[in-house]
Amino acid sequence: MVALFVYIKGRLFPSFPRDVKRSGRFFYDFYMGIDLNPRIGRFDFKLFFNGRPGIIAWTLINLSFAAKQYELYGRVTSSMVVVNILQALYVLYFFWKESWYLHTIDICHDHFGWMLSWGDSVWLPYMYTLQALYLVYQPVELGTPYALFILSMGLLGFWIFLSANNQKDAFRKGHGRAKIWGRPVESLSAPYRAADGHVRESKLLLSGWWGVARHFNYTGDLIGCLAYCLACGFNHALPYFYIVFMAVLLVHRCLRDEQRCQAKYGRAWEEYCKRVPYRLIPGIF
Repeated sequence: MVALFVYIKGRLFPSFPRDVKRSGRFFYDFYMGIDLNPRIGRFDFKLFFNGRPGIIAWTLINLSFAAKQYELYGRVTSSMVVVNILQALYVLYFFWKESWYLHTIDICHDHFGWMLSWGDSVWLPYMYTLQALYLVYQPVELGTPYALFILSMGLLGFWIFLSANNQKDAFRKGHGRAKIWGRPVESLSAPYRAADGHVRESKLLLSGWWGVARHFNYTGDLIGCLAYCLACGFNHALPYFYIVFMAVLLVHRCLRDEQRCQAKYGRAWEEYCKRVPYRLIPGIF
């Protein structure tokens, strides 16, 4: 119903007519969305659905699975505890640094249609709780060394993810004058022609994690995702569907973002890619 409403609204009375994107194909427009930021008054549909029901449900569902495990077996396994801790940290960070999320592809470029509304409300709380659901019916008790290894791996991925995002956020807020890893930031000037015809300038960050790989925040995210899966042991492939899905999602997101940057910045982007040649894994990809 949400997707149908914003589709009709986008056709009849879009919130920002200049941002409307229509292909002329009903199913594509319904799926991808017409309106970039559909609103009624101050209520922003995309911001609400991307950042409220699904991500809150993620933690609540995980906790309910831990409670169910206790109900069934009289205990909560170490694997369930590790998964809940690592995934709750991610959610807490999301709300603590929510302003960072306003600069992501989801908010800045993706229009709001069935893909995002269904993905936020259904796919996210189902797919992201897959490990906890598996552990309800296939409990795994981790030995202390392995549990500490998984926890450390997840915390490392989380730290890379948040520190990379914080570096980019500090760079934006400092207008290129921030310090990263104790040194003044290094950046590359990238002029571009805006929609109004004027030439403007962006700066592409070359310091910190952003000098290691062009999307190293995604690398940290994937390390954390792998830790969630490893907490489930190796008896079944189901929990590992999550890391496969996230790898495909984030690689596709990398390629979409780079295609957009190439079109926007041209030669400056090519120079940036020479300076930072890898997308996710230094020396490999």
